[in-house]
Amino acid sequence: MKIIHFYNEDWEQGYIAERLPGHEIVFLKGTTTDHADFRDEGAEVLSVFVNSPVNKDVLNRFPNLKHIAARSTGFDHIDTAEAKTRGITVSYVPAYGENTVAEFAMALLLTVSRKMYECVKKVQDEGLFSQAGLRGFDLKGRTIGILGTGRIGAHMIRIAKGFEMNVIAFDAFPKESMAQEMGFTYVSFDELLAQSDVVSVHLPYMKETHHILNVDNISKMKKGSVLINTARGALVETEALVKGLREEILLGVGLDVLEEEAFIEDETKLIFDAHPNEQALKTTLANHYLIEHPRAIIAPHNAFNTDEAIKRILDTTTENIAAFSKGEVKNLVPQK
Repeated sequence: MKIIHFYNEDWEQGYIAERLPGHEIVFLKGTTTDHADFRDEGAEVLSVFVNSPVNKDVLNRFPNLKHIAARSTGFDHIDTAEAKTRGITVSYVPAYGENTVAEFAMALLLTVSRKMYECVKKVQDEGLFSQAGLRGFDLKGRTIGILGTGRIGAHMIRIAKGFEMNVIAFDAFPKESMAQEMGFTYVSFDELLAQSDVVSVHLPYMKETHHILNVDNISKMKKGSVLINTARGALVETEALVKGLREEILLGVGLDVLEEEAFIEDETKLIFDAHPNEQALKTTLANHYLIEHPRAIIAPHNAFNTDEAIKRILDTTTENIAAFSKGEVKNLVPQK
C-alpha cells in the first residue's frame, strides 16, 4: 500500500517506517499547502496533521486515495463529506493527550491568576525583585466552569478538584454518573457563564459550536472572570474577547488557539489575495489587539506538544493505517 505522510520533524520518518513495514511510504516535510503541486495517482493513504487542509482540490491530486489518517483528535481540516462521497474513509486519534492538554490549560490559568509572565519579565527585563503590580488570586474556593466534559474536559475537572476549586460544567450530552463520581454539577450554558470565576473551553469544533461564545453572550459572563481556551479558536468569537477585555468583563484570558491562525502566520495572504476576506482581516486585526494586550496570555497552539503525546498520536495513527490495510475498521471519524 502506498502512503503519503506529511511530517513535521525528521525523526518521524524512522518512527513511522518501523511501525508500518512492508508499505511504500513517501515522506513530505511540511503540509499539503506547502506541497501544493504534488500529485500521486498511486497513493492510497494520506497521513496528515491538523495544519494540512484536505479539501476537494487536495483530494483531486490523489485520485486513487482510499483512506485519510488524521493525526489529531479534531478533523475539521478535512472535508469529510467530500471524502465520504468519494468512498474515502477517514480515521482520527480519539485520545492522545487528555492529560497533556488539560495540564497546559491549567498552566495558562496559573499564568493568568499568578501573573507568572509579568513576574518573569520584571526580573529579566527590568532586573527588579519587586512584587509591585504582581498580586494575583487563589484558585482554591473559586468556581471553574468546564465547557465540554469529554476526555480532556474530564481531566481538567480532576486537576481543578486537586486545586480545591468548585466545578460546574456544561455539555450537550451530560454524563450524570461521571458528575456524581467526580463531584461536579452540570448546569445550563447561561448558568455556567454567570457563575464561573473561570471558564475553560474543551468542546469539539463543529457547526453547532461555532462562536459558542460570542459578542452577544460574552456579557453574561461573571464580571472579572477568566477565560481559558485550548480547544479551537473559532469556538470563541475574537470580537467577543476584545469586548470582554475592553469592558473588563474578563479579568484575563489564556489562549492557545485563535481564529484565523494561518493569517497570523502569513499576513501576506491578506495583502496579496485578489479577493480579500474582509472578516478574516477584521479577525486578524483583533488578534493583534489580543496579542499585545497586557491581560492576554497567548500561546502558539502548543497544548498538545509533549514527547509522550506526539508519540501517542503517531502510534495510534500507524495502528489506524495498519488496520485499514487489513480491511479492518478502527477509529473512523463519527458520521453525521
